[in-house]
Amino acid sequence: MSKFNLTKLSKSLIAGSLSVVIASMPISQAFANNNLPDLGTAAVNTFSLEKEAEYGDAYMRVIRSSAPVLNDPVLEQYLTELGNRLVAHAHDVKTPFYFFLLRNDEINAFAFFGGHVGVHTGLFLNADNESQLASVLSHEITHVTQRHLARSAEAQAKTGPAAIAGLLGAILLTIAAPQAGMAAIATTQALATQTRINYTRLHEKEADRIGMQVLVDAGFDPYASGDFFAKLANRYRYTSKPPQMLLTHPLPESRISEARIRAQQYPHRHIPDDLSYQLAKARIQVRYSSLSAGAALQLFEDQLKNRSYTFKDAALYGKALSLMRSEDNKQAEQIIDQLLKKDPHNLFYLDTQSDLLLGRDDYKKAIAVLSKERDLKPTSEVININLANAYIEAKQANKAIPILEEALFLNKQSPVPYLLMADAYKQLGNRSMQYFVSAENYALAANYNKAIDQLNYAYQYAQNDPLQRARIEARISQFKQAEKQLDTLKN
Repeated sequence: MSKFNLTKLSKSLIAGSLSVVIASMPISQAFANNNLPDLGTAAVNTFSLEKEAEYGDAYMRVIRSSAPVLNDPVLEQYLTELGNRLVAHAHDVKTPFYFFLLRNDEINAFAFFGGHVGVHTGLFLNADNESQLASVLSHEITHVTQRHLARSAEAQAKTGPAAIAGLLGAILLTIAAPQAGMAAIATTQALATQTRINYTRLHEKEADRIGMQVLVDAGFDPYASGDFFAKLANRYRYTSKPPQMLLTHPLPESRISEARIRAQQYPHRHIPDDLSYQLAKARIQVRYSSLSAGAALQLFEDQLKNRSYTFKDAALYGKALSLMRSEDNKQAEQIIDQLLKKDPHNLFYLDTQSDLLLGRDDYKKAIAVLSKERDLKPTSEVININLANAYIEAKQANKAIPILEEALFLNKQSPVPYLLMADAYKQLGNRSMQYFVSAENYALAANYNKAIDQLNYAYQYAQNDPLQRARIEARISQFKQAEKQLDTLKN
């Protein structure tokens, strides 16, 4: 039987958010409660924060089903920590934030209801440093804290119930169509209705102004915004097809100038680049860009030869990943071991070491390394997911399940724990729970029909467990209701 390959899994999974709250209890009990989004009616007098959260959760489920959302624990943890660092310095934060990546070489980022901020991998490929990436994130965070989309929707609601219902449905349907662009909620094409919701010029100016304050307060370079704007404007000045970000965030010369003038109001200070950003960029270049395995390896070998890197360790890490992709694991392991001697707790290196150890069936060492690291970082998604995977590979599934339940408690957005848990329950011969957790994974992507099918299988295997059967029946009812609500929103 083929191994459960976490690396391959991270490339193909559709990830997103889950609104169910998992307490410290068995997973079957945790999912007995109805925590699916209650979309209600689109005609609202006030677009409340609660309503934003409901729509945001519904939209995110649709995105998971139709877009290449990355579920790479290492990149997720990096992006989330960077985003939360910025959110910690934002004002008027009224909602939790959820940052996620889409595998797309286009330069783009977008925000929508409920604190959701999506980032294309192309943004990493084109930003020179962490401050430039942070400048884009701070702008999108400000769209959320200032409730720009909600304010626009609320304004349209004043024209009548039909207007707001149609507009919200249009947003959802456009998000569901990948060809329309994942920044659909902010694009003219997506919202080409009689009175469309869009970020107005005033909203963009406000996001630029407040976003820069957030950027500076979080310790980043205020000049990064203007530098990145100018880089994009120069690169695509004469192209007939600009990147999506320039369609949703136009860059006239005045906007670039305003960014630079605004930056001059802050004391000039040198902000050194961050190794973690360059490691994340290298990981994306090798695993999630359009580069071939050979081209990726050549890229980092050239960097090392010409010393054209920002950090040598990032270039070595990129080379190690490229070697793994070319199935030269022995040389890759030598590089990773060298990097770990310098930085033994680096999550990028530890994740790759885990892949290499499991690749040669050294489960004992993988478990020992990850268990020791978990004592230091008990809440790290990277460590928890890798350790659970190692236990499953070592045929110790019973030890993996409690770790995965904790992972779900800490991060309700990722389907990886469900898929690993389904594999663990299958290994233990618990078919009812195997299908039960698989159903939750399908529900994450709004595939309620498939989720109900899985629950029906779970019900058949729970003949001697009346409590489990009752929970399954309740969940089937909840999924049916959620599907009706989603259809109502689409229409």
